[in-house]
Amino acid sequence: MLVSEQEIRELKNFVFQLNSKEKSVVVVEGKRDTDALRKLGYSGRVLEFHKFKGMIDFTDSVAKYQNLIILFDRDRKGRHLTWKTIQLLQRRTNIDLSFKRKLRLITKGKIMFIEQLVCYESFLV
Repeated sequence: MLVSEQEIRELKNFVFQLNSKEKSVVVVEGKRDTDALRKLGYSGRVLEFHKFKGMIDFTDSVAKYQNLIILFDRDRKGRHLTWKTIQLLQRRTNIDLSFKRKLRLITKGKIMFIEQLVCYESFLV
């Protein structure tokens, strides 16, 4: 995969911004997504959707957080989870989709799945 200097700079900035979000928790679909974020340098709190027993358990558990940064994948399942999360939580907590949009712009749509971010690891370390 071809990676531009600009992409690397923007991704470093993306991780820095993510790390500077206080009172926030990042929500991903699974373990490989968490691993990918860690390899890029994210050090904050990550919750994995698959560890909860379904959507109701998930929304009840995460509603206590002040700010949820949703980083579900950009496939059909990920879009459905994002939509459902917004439906169930929009009045209970703040939902931040800006990082999901930033990631799409930085990678010019190349990254569909959060776990694919590991391909940038060697450029960011």
